[in-house]
Amino acid sequence: MSDTDQIPSHPFRVHNFRAYWVSRFAMTLAQYAMLLIIGWQTYNIARDGGMSIAEASGQLALIGLFQFLPLFVLTPFTGLAADRFDRRRLGQLTVLLQFACAAALAWFTWSGAITLPVLFSIAVLLGIARGFAGPALSALAPNLVPKALLPTAIALSSIAWQVGMIIGPAIGGVLYRAGPALPYFAACALFAVSLIALSIIGKVPQPATRKDQRPIGAIIDGVSYVVRNKMVLGAITLDLFAVFLAGATALFPVYARDILNAGEVGLGFLAAAPAVGAAVTALWFSFRPLKTNVGPKMLWAVAVFGLATIVFGLSTSMPLSLAMLVIVGAADMFSVYIRQSLIQLHTPDDKRGRVSSASLLTISASNEGGDAFSGFLASAVGPVAAVVAGGIGAIVTVGLWSRIFPVLRMTKSFDPPKDMLDTPSDTKSPKENHQEA
Repeated sequence: MSDTDQIPSHPFRVHNFRAYWVSRFAMTLAQYAMLLIIGWQTYNIARDGGMSIAEASGQLALIGLFQFLPLFVLTPFTGLAADRFDRRRLGQLTVLLQFACAAALAWFTWSGAITLPVLFSIAVLLGIARGFAGPALSALAPNLVPKALLPTAIALSSIAWQVGMIIGPAIGGVLYRAGPALPYFAACALFAVSLIALSIIGKVPQPATRKDQRPIGAIIDGVSYVVRNKMVLGAITLDLFAVFLAGATALFPVYARDILNAGEVGLGFLAAAPAVGAAVTALWFSFRPLKTNVGPKMLWAVAVFGLATIVFGLSTSMPLSLAMLVIVGAADMFSVYIRQSLIQLHTPDDKRGRVSSASLLTISASNEGGDAFSGFLASAVGPVAAVVAGGIGAIVTVGLWSRIFPVLRMTKSFDPPKDMLDTPSDTKSPKENHQEA
């Protein structure tokens, strides 16, 4: 860009946003590569120690529970921190903590000293780190670009997170086959990239805050906003219940080892299959952004997600299982792209940290909490019945939410209220705030 105040034509022409996108993508890849291997090691240690499939599934449930509990307890405070403190610095601190977790797991795995207590302890620390990282980084993205580019920036940020969340496990599975400690060493490298990228983001304006508002009052204010805004509440809770019920990721080790008899290689393929669907969908949206009937399309995407999960749960054929997981990944990306855009665009900047923390809580409840639910349900009724029941539950959730939150099925576009697009960055020139390349 020349040294003028011309508005850039795309978020990737903004230096700060490019650095942010690289940081979030690298961090998400590292996180989910680690999580897959943590689950695989937990299941194998339990099975090799003489536990039955049901008992070992219960250990997978505990891994999900230990990650979710810190997020659940800390959520009110993590959102407030993202609205009160420098979001870049919070992000850097959380990346450092995750780097330490990856390094510890690499050491214990390489030395042959990995145990269930070690895995459970690291899961707690990762839950704490992700609890603070999510609200800070989600709320940071809208501060980095001019308001005219905000919808595109939010979509790109969602794509970075979702593609990283799906591709990360595939990387972990492939590297584990080459060497059990390699996924953790790779996670260390990716966290280092994330930290460097965050460090080169220039200073960004903080949202205006009420000086007379106490922390508890600010937390209550954020919760009240989510409850009052039916668009935000409906979008957040749709993800919570649908993915909580239909999440099959935690049971991939069970399917790879005991149902499909595919071993580590099969585990890598199972993890990679949703990545293919998500990547294709993300690529499509990068060229053809969605513009019409966004609410109904989000509901249909979640229904397809549930249906594909049912077929995967019943399948004993590796090709069919992989095909269904491709559809799962595509439908999930479709839904997340719409949901995250709607949430960010319908939330004022001074509340984005707290609303993002509420969204993160539901995402964690649906992912880690869903992992725990799937594991406990599988230990009670078996893995196949657990996955099928979850898929049915997701479809039922779509039907209920279309009636409880009619605003979702009536939303035709991403257009937010105009006053919500005004951020503190508007008080300065694009050159001063966005550090255009």
